[in-house]
Formats: sequence, C-alpha cells, structure tokens
Amino acid sequence: MNISLPDQMKNWVEESVQTGFYANASDYVRDLIRQDHQKMAALRQALIEGEHSGEAHKFDLEAFISTKKQTAQ
Repeated sequence: MNISLPDQMKNWVEESVQTGFYANASDYVRDLIRQDHQKMAALRQALIEGEHSGEAHKFDLEAFISTKKQTAQ
C-alpha cells in the first residue's frame, strides 16, 4: 500500500519518527490506525449505552441557565 501525503504532513510524520517514539513512518501510521479503531469502538459503545439508557426527556434551557446563575452566586 502506498500513501501520498502533502509535504506538511510528510514532514510531521518524519519529525514524529525522529523523536524516537516510532521506529519508522509505517509504525506511526499503524499507531494512528489503532488509535482511530479504539476511538470508533468507544464511540459505538457510547451510542449503544445511550440507546439503552432510557427515554429522552426534553431539556429546559431556561431552567438550566437559571439554576447555573443561582449556584454561581
């Protein structure tokens, strides 16, 4: 697989590798893919939990603001 990057992104990858945290550009990209996979899994889990959390209730913005103002004093 070949990936084309603009110079700015290529420089960023190269700088990240030079820090020593990544062995090479492929290692950096693999880490990004793993992180993306973990974020998507967490988002899916949050959506599932939200669906199972019960019925939604109308949010009263004015009451919320009023309560915040009272607690701030």
